[in-house]
Amino acid sequence: MNYSLDYPSRMTAEQARQFRYDVLEIVAQIPSGRVTTYGHIAALAGWPSHPRMVGRTLRYTPGAELLPCHRVVNKEGRTAPGWSRQRLLLEAEGVVFKANGHVDMARFLWEPSC
Repeated sequence: MNYSLDYPSRMTAEQARQFRYDVLEIVAQIPSGRVTTYGHIAALAGWPSHPRMVGRTLRYTPGAELLPCHRVVNKEGRTAPGWSRQRLLLEAEGVVFKANGHVDMARFLWEPSC
């Protein structure tokens, strides 16, 4: 299957493969009890203006479900729409949500050094 179809036309097939590899490697490193954002992962992978590509990569790459994808939220700390289990998984790891339903990013954001 050709997964590069979900990526911008200016990204070569090799860049798409590398992006996918980088995203999966970064997600694998997110420690329990911490979260990071789609945008942060995109920046670390070298494509800072492509956070949606991170989401597509995690959703459509076979085997990604074996990674701690539940630790990836949007920049405001919102969980993925339609994935109610994500919050339960994060809470089981000790991640606290604010009254508005968003992750307390000030306390739980993981920002690896580049």
